[in-house]
Amino acid sequence: MMTSNHNVVQNQQVTGKLPWNERFSYGLSDFACSFTFSLIGTYLMYFYTDIFGITAAAVGTLMLVARVIDALDGPFWGIMIDHTHTKWGRSRPYLLWFNAPFTIFTILCFTTPDLPMNWKIVWAYVTYIGINVFYSAVNIPLTSILPSMTSNPDERVLLSTIRSLFSNFGGTLISVIALPLVTLFGGSDNSRKGFFWLAVMAALVFFVIYLIVFANIREHVKTRSSEKALPIKTSLKALKNNWPWVIVVGLNFIYWLGMQTKGQVTIYFFKYNLERPGLVSLALFFNAVGLISVFITPYVVTKLGKKRTLLTGLGISIGGQLILGLGAQLLNIPIVIIGTIVGNFGNGFVGALIAVLLADAVDYGEWKNNVRAEGIVTSASSFTAKFGMGLGGAITGMLLSAGHYVPNKVQSASALFSIEANYVWVPMIALVISFILILLYRLTPEREKVMRRDLALKHSREDQEDLNAAQ
Repeated sequence: MMTSNHNVVQNQQVTGKLPWNERFSYGLSDFACSFTFSLIGTYLMYFYTDIFGITAAAVGTLMLVARVIDALDGPFWGIMIDHTHTKWGRSRPYLLWFNAPFTIFTILCFTTPDLPMNWKIVWAYVTYIGINVFYSAVNIPLTSILPSMTSNPDERVLLSTIRSLFSNFGGTLISVIALPLVTLFGGSDNSRKGFFWLAVMAALVFFVIYLIVFANIREHVKTRSSEKALPIKTSLKALKNNWPWVIVVGLNFIYWLGMQTKGQVTIYFFKYNLERPGLVSLALFFNAVGLISVFITPYVVTKLGKKRTLLTGLGISIGGQLILGLGAQLLNIPIVIIGTIVGNFGNGFVGALIAVLLADAVDYGEWKNNVRAEGIVTSASSFTAKFGMGLGGAITGMLLSAGHYVPNKVQSASALFSIEANYVWVPMIALVISFILILLYRLTPEREKVMRRDLALKHSREDQEDLNAAQ
């Protein structure tokens, strides 16, 4: 048995390929994240405005303030990861340490104490900011650990694909079952109770899964810099002239800004613009179309490369938004559904490859600057994604307020247009800008091969020097 385990370890070190239980567990981690955080992203604004009774303008301001705080907490967690040196590694301990705090705040976000309006807003600020801070603590390590799990580029694409498959499935599942479960848990007349018990269920799913993930995944790539805590000044050197990283964080910011504005007004669009609230779950179910494109991403990457695959995905998503815009103008449900399906198919490619590009940026930082800082490189991307989502939330709130949106009433023409703008046109602009950013990406397959060869030689030389020093 020991010989078998030794062979597995040797195979990982030589080929960079991981056993399926580890691949599966890595993917399962983002199922848990999406299952809980998609509940926040898709339904929390609606919960605040139509159930908890907070104005759209106040909610938009809240989401923007929360993202400003994220400007501190994202890099903070990245620096903490780079400073961490334990028997479990750098990133892996955070999956255990902050599991329970995130679970608790998931429940608190959908808890509605009977308070005056000002104190309701205070409660929303504390719980929403708390959930975002702790989400960074449990999610950033999932990205920062990828370059430490394997240095094999094909294995990284596979791991990111598996993670995206599970993420898409988790987000789609909670989006589809949320409203039926709210009715089941709270009845037709008590949405507050229904959302509370839905949050409890989602939080418990997250808690159990993260314990499983922590138990099964490992940090296999050991370098001289990864074996010690990095000072902040040293960590920041990994970002110097790291142009692949600059492009990825820009993509993360603008892409997720657009996706957030669209996702959080889905229920508004079907309830008020199309007057078919019963179709919300069906529309969200079609997020699962992205599973198809995620699944075929490794194959497409072998044919087109990462950059062209991303451009293809973004181009398809833009086409989907155009179709969706036509359906919104005509109030034609079949056209809206077709646009939704096309857009989600394109989005699958994007979601599958962002983490891979981040892992490449970690390698690039070490190659160019001789500093391997997984935490600061990946946390900055997480921050920009969350800041984009927060700004998207603020834009949604401002547009709804400017359109004079009134919860649970027949909406004015200006309110309906503000909903449509959030659902169609803001995401469209974000996708076009994302496409332009990827056109500027310059880490070609040829240059990547040179980078990996140089890093392999560097790590081999460091290992030999350490071995000689120990003798």
